[in-house]
Parts: sequence; structure tokens; C-alpha cells
Amino acid sequence: MRRPSTHDAIVIGAGPAGTSLALLLARRGWTVAVVEKRMFPRRKVCGEYISASNLALLDRLEIGAAWRANAGPEIRRVGFFSGATCIEAPMPGGKYGPPVEDAFGRALGRDMLDHLLLQAARSAGAEIFQPCRAVAIDQDGDMQAVRIQAKDENSGDGTTILRAQVVVAAHGSWEPGPLPSQLEKASHPSDLLGFKAHFTGSSLAPDLMPLLIFPGGYGGMVLADHGRLSISCCLRRDMLARLRRTHSSEPDDPGQDGHPSAADAVFRHLMASCRGVSDALEGARLDGPWLAAGPIRPGIRACHERDIFRVGNAAGESHPIIAEGISMALQSSWLLAAELAGASSGRAGREATGRRYQAAWRGLFSTRVHAAAAIARLALGPGGAALMGATVRSFPQALTLGAHISGKTRAIPGLG
Repeated sequence: MRRPSTHDAIVIGAGPAGTSLALLLARRGWTVAVVEKRMFPRRKVCGEYISASNLALLDRLEIGAAWRANAGPEIRRVGFFSGATCIEAPMPGGKYGPPVEDAFGRALGRDMLDHLLLQAARSAGAEIFQPCRAVAIDQDGDMQAVRIQAKDENSGDGTTILRAQVVVAAHGSWEPGPLPSQLEKASHPSDLLGFKAHFTGSSLAPDLMPLLIFPGGYGGMVLADHGRLSISCCLRRDMLARLRRTHSSEPDDPGQDGHPSAADAVFRHLMASCRGVSDALEGARLDGPWLAAGPIRPGIRACHERDIFRVGNAAGESHPIIAEGISMALQSSWLLAAELAGASSGRAGREATGRRYQAAWRGLFSTRVHAAAAIARLALGPGGAALMGATVRSFPQALTLGAHISGKTRAIPGLG
């Protein structure tokens, strides 16, 4: 075992939430360790869209210029694709600072975004432990000891102890594990499993981001960097099993059990259920394999519990139906960094900081979490797709209103 090292903060997870927090704290003079289990760049199940309200924050993180140089086109329209229905409406716009084109959001692949943020955190002075997995968190007096294991055959037993007063869980909510901040594994027929793929050569309008509603699930499409179309969706576990059985006679990509793979079943379902998807992907080429993750765990959780702070999906997440996951990850870290900057030392100080942070988190995010849950219930319920289709056909502005309610135009507190 290597000698323990001490930091001001340990961040577990190097997604947008973890790296942005590490970056913000390091620039305030904190010594920060970031623990990430995978090497970068790596692809991730994610919608990849970032609302315009985050661009001032990206500038504060000093990756705004790189993000603008690589992200896809501005998304000026929101759409609704379900069955034969294809409806479009304006995306709500707003001004969040110069230049004017920043009034609309754009998409950048997670393989690029996460790498940009991690490099910025490293440049700011954060110490990166990668690829390493956090396997335990124990109290050590007024400090906490995080035991990490390296995925390096040449590093002896690969075990290191990191010590800090502040430990932050930024590991997401989809994968169970041994840490007290990780959710227990459960499996239910109603679970929503996440899928994502990139395509090149699609015909989707470059400024359009449609919501996809289909039997048993929902999703979205957006044109991201370098002409890549990013398509992501959630599908109920029981619907996926049914689809795989239905298409078992002539599988294009058979799985180990003889049925079509989950990816093949999902792709067939999307193409058959949404004319807008089949039109956009006609002649398109798959760019890399389909990815799968989940089940997703939407809801609001404790932002500070067992002396561990949480950011990103670990703190709470909305249904991906509103495409606000990255926004919430970045903004939650901004909120926590602001609270930690003025925190008193000791456990009592951390408890008080946790209460303030949780109040700020819920004030900024609770409306969009509840709105996303209501929209998802409607989309997944009996007759929900038909009702939503009838509504947007009669009142297309409902799409614009929905995008507004989801938080896409809400300013981030403290970013003037």
C-alpha cells in the first residue's frame, strides 16, 4: 500500500460534475484529488446537449472557447417525433452574455467534453488518479480516508489511501458499488434502461432537437460535434425483453441467448415507431457501437449525508426526457463550490454547509425534476403518446413552454 496523501477535497468521479467542482476548488487554492475509474477519452450514455444558460459557467471554467470551437450547431427549434407525427416549435432563447449567438444551446460529445474538463482541472492543479476505483470511505478523526485501487498491474497491490475533510460523490447514480453514497442495486420490470449511439450522414435539420416518444420509452436526437448525430433514449426493461423475443426469428445481431442484442432491438423499435427517426437516419452510418447503461434513478436525494457531499446524478436527477442532465451536473458543482468556499472547518461546519447547499440545490432544480417526472409519466402511460401528439399538433407552442419549464432559460445564481 502506498503512503497516505492528504488533500483539502477528494472528488470521486470525473464526469462534468466532478471535474467542474475540482476545477473550481483548485482555482480557489484548494488541494484536490480526483478519482476516476476509466481512462479518457471515453464515450458515455448521455444526450450531450448543454443549454445556453451554462455558457457563462463554461467561460468561468475556462473551457468556453474550446467548447464553442467544437460543439455542434445552435439548437433553435425543439421538436416532437412520435409515430407519424413530426411537430416543431421555437426553442426558448435568451441572452446570457456576449456574443449574441450564445442565446441557444449546442451539443458536444461526452468523449470530448469530459476530456476538456479533466484537462482544465489538471491544469488548475488538481491531482488526477486515473484509472482508479474508490472502494471504501472511512472516518479518520476529523478527516475521511478514501481507499482507492489502481487498475495497473505494475503498481504493486495498487491500493492508496487519500485523506481529506471534504469528500464529494460525483460518481453518478446508475452503477452500484461499495461506497455509502452509491445506490443499492435493484431490478424491476419498469426500470428505464439508457441507450445511446452516434451516427454520421443523418438528414436531421441541424438546428432541431426533437423529443422522441415511442411505446415503452422516450428519447431525443441532436446534431453534435463533427457532424455526429447523437441519439439517446430510455426504454422500459420489460418492453426491451418483449422486443428481443419478438425479433428473435431473424436477428441481425444475435446476443448470447439467441435473441437480437439489446442495441439491435432498440434501434429497430426506434425506426419502426418514429417516422422522424427513420427519415433522419435513412442512409446514415453508425459511428461506433451502441452504448447501454442504467437503470436510471430519477429523483431528489440527500445532497449531504454520512459526511459526504453529492453533486450531479448522485445528488439527484431528472428524467432525461428534458435533456438537462449535463446542465444540472455543472450547475450543482457551481452551487457546492460556492458554499464550500465560505465553509467553516470541522464536521459541524460541513453539516451547515450541507444544509445550505441542499437548500440551494432544491431551489434551482426541484421544479425541473418534478416537471420531468410528470412529462415522463404521461409519455410512458397508456395513451400518453397519443395525448401528447394531439396537444402539440393543436398547440405547438407547448414544446417551447416545456423547454422553458425544464430550466433551459433559467440563469445560474451567482453568475452575473
